[in-house]
Parts: sequence; structure tokens; C-alpha cells
Amino acid sequence: MFNAILLTQNESKTSAALTPLSESSLPDGDVTIRVAWSTLNYKDALAITGKGPVVRKFPMVPGIDLAGVIEHSDNGDWKPGDTVLINGWGIGETHWGGLAQRARMSSKWLTLLPTGLDARQAMSIGTAGYTAMLSLMALEKQGLKPEHGSVLVTGASGGVGSFATMLLARRGYRVIASTGRMEESSYLEQLGVSEVLHRDELAQPGRPLGKPRWAGVIDAVGSHTLVNACAHTQEDGVVAACGLAQGMDLPGTVAPFILRGVSLLGINSVTRPSAERDEAWHRLAEEVDISMLEKTTREVGLTEVIDAAGDLLEGRVRGRVVVNVNR
Repeated sequence: MFNAILLTQNESKTSAALTPLSESSLPDGDVTIRVAWSTLNYKDALAITGKGPVVRKFPMVPGIDLAGVIEHSDNGDWKPGDTVLINGWGIGETHWGGLAQRARMSSKWLTLLPTGLDARQAMSIGTAGYTAMLSLMALEKQGLKPEHGSVLVTGASGGVGSFATMLLARRGYRVIASTGRMEESSYLEQLGVSEVLHRDELAQPGRPLGKPRWAGVIDAVGSHTLVNACAHTQEDGVVAACGLAQGMDLPGTVAPFILRGVSLLGINSVTRPSAERDEAWHRLAEEVDISMLEKTTREVGLTEVIDAAGDLLEGRVRGRVVVNVNR
């Protein structure tokens, strides 16, 4: 038997409970993993509370991240004792995820834990840090360099935003942070922010084009915030869109794209090929300031996850939530 957060649905109402399960209840897969650490992301919080259409079938174990040790493998490329991590691939949505003490997965989804990180540190980074790194990689592949100008990070006090800020600052970029929690300004400055904007400056309908203010953007918010971020991007600037905290809509015009040559890049962190995942995780192992991880991370046990999900959606969580599934 093992413990898991199990989501069930009755008459369109989602219920979440800490539930003991037998290993025979695990879904199909060619590797079985003894999970050590997981995380709580915005998407997980939506799934647990039922406030977003994240889960595609029930019952479901949420958790889009996990790290642990392989106990059984039917694939010769992976052996018992290997320490691995998984993020994306629909776990916690269409396939049971990481908020459990056991998981059974497809070996195609595995990433070997990179040298320089332990399992807890990897989950302190998790999908949030991985998405931030994919966004940074996309900007730099478009040619963005620190000398081109400032980079805006929206939702900067959240998980993706915190890592985006940290990674950009360590590579020498001047970072402008947008946040709804101005009381977190000192925290953001510790991460390397040079300027803090209140999110209201970008969250309302704005002009098709505004004064150029930044060369690049990592946006985790969407909707009017993303539109205004594009409108204030300088000529030939580049914007990476990786989130939708404000909404999925894009209520803007093509003006920034055809009058300033701004590039808008979509960041899909769910189904990236193995080579790109490995590059991102190896860069994270090298570039994340491990000493800063504790400042961006809150640890909870599996028994605390349901309450923590509500806190996250209410904006009461700074940075990342890492889950020790064995307490």
C-alpha cells in the first residue's frame, strides 16, 4: 500500500482526499518509481480544487512533477536504482502523477537526474524552473543578449517568474519584474531584479503600441498583460509566452509584430523531446544558484497539499512548493 492524493468527480464536482492505494491500482507503464519528492504547481492547484479543467479523466492522482528512484523496469535502458525525474507528458492530467509515494510511467518520459542536483533540489526547480529555462533558451535562440536591453518578467513572484528572474539576472540581464504583490519587492531584488512594476500597469486594456521599454519578455500571465508586454517591446524584441494566470485570451492587435518586428514565441513545456529536456535540465543544474533555492521554496508534506493548493490559488505562496510525499 502507498499514500496518494486522489481526485474523484461526482456530478461535475471534484473531490480531493489523501487516500491509501494498492500498487495493483497503478496505471500501465514499463517503469515503477518509488517517489521521493513532488511539487505543487498552479496547474496542480487548479486540478485539486476543481477550479480549472485540468484533469481529463477520473480518478486521478495529480502532480505534474516527480523525482524518485526506479524500483522496476521493463526497459533495458533504465535499471532499478536510477534516480530520475519526470515533468509534463500529461501526468496529473491524463496519467496518474507525482503526488503519491509510488508511480508507474512510460520510460519514454524519464529524464536522468543531472549531476549537481539531488531529487529535492530538482523538485524545488520543477516544471516552474524548467519552463523558465525553456523560455530563456527560446529568447537566446532568437538572438537576445544582455546588451540589447532590459527583460520583463511578469508574475515575477510566482514559481516560473522567480526562476526566470534568477536565471536572467545570473546571465547578466537587467530584469524588470511585474507583480501584484509589491510587498515582495525586497525578495525580487534578492533574486536580481533592477525595477519592480505593479501588475496593474499591464493588466488593463492598453494602446496597440506603447513606449519601448524592454528588449525581451518572459510572460507567465497571458491576456491583457501579454498584449501590453508586446506593445512595450522595442524593435526586433522577443517575447516568450509560457503561462495564463490572467487568462487564455489574447485581446490585442498585430501592431507590435508588423510595425516593430516583435517576435512572440510559445513555450510548450509538456511534450518537449528528450534532447531539449536534457539541455534544459543540465543548464539548470549549472546555472541555478542552489543557495537561493531555499529562498524560493516552501516545503510541505503530502498531508498538507490540499490546503496548500488553496493558498497557491489565492496568491499566498511565494515561489515554489516542494512536496515530501513521505510525510
